[in-house]
Amino acid sequence: MRTESIQSPFLGDLKTESPLQQKPQQGTSFVEEFKKTLEQVDSRQKEADNAMTKAADGGAEKIHETMIKLEEAGISMRLLLKVRSKALDAYQEIMRMQF
Repeated sequence: MRTESIQSPFLGDLKTESPLQQKPQQGTSFVEEFKKTLEQVDSRQKEADNAMTKAADGGAEKIHETMIKLEEAGISMRLLLKVRSKALDAYQEIMRMQF
């Protein structure tokens, strides 16, 4: 398939290419990404715990920052659980398939 470049003063020089012609990118596996995400969620949980402890010890000077950290940790955990549920659902669906 022939590809041509698109020229625009705003976009620069873009080359159009079919998605089927693109080479797969060498990247990390799902397991590695999941481990990295799990570590990030754990880190946010620990930050939220530390912020809560500091707020309890030092009073309520920066309660808004504490609440933000708690919400970030909660959102991260909910997202992680959703991804885990989707992965388990996909695994169970694959196991139900008959070849």
